[in-house]
Amino acid sequence: MATAQEHPLPSHPLLRLSLAPGGALPRAIDGAWWPRSYDVLTELPRLLSGLPATWGGISSVTVNGAMWSAMPGRMLVANQVIRLHHSPAAPGPPTIVLLSPGRGRWDLLVVPPDATTEEAALLMSGAGREHV
Repeated sequence: MATAQEHPLPSHPLLRLSLAPGGALPRAIDGAWWPRSYDVLTELPRLLSGLPATWGGISSVTVNGAMWSAMPGRMLVANQVIRLHHSPAAPGPPTIVLLSPGRGRWDLLVVPPDATTEEAALLMSGAGREHV
């Protein structure tokens, strides 16, 4: 099992996350995330620490798409075991699925780390809308 960094993450790199407005409407995508690298072991703890508290403790993460480097089956983040799954052949854009027992499921579009600021802004602004 991989262990995330034990020391606090630097506060200067802001989490690049855009969530759809809350509401009862079901949607295919709940927002977009723009990680800074292709290293899921570095990026996932940053994402999880920046999620809304109402999402609860995420216990399972599935990444879809071929963009991520190799990853273990689970990792320890903030003293919680997170199960990791990888679907490299999933159709459509790369996504990450976050599961929290008793709270719900959230699907985020993953913007490639090497996207330009303009490309990322376009993808992030459109994520979570019904047409995405």
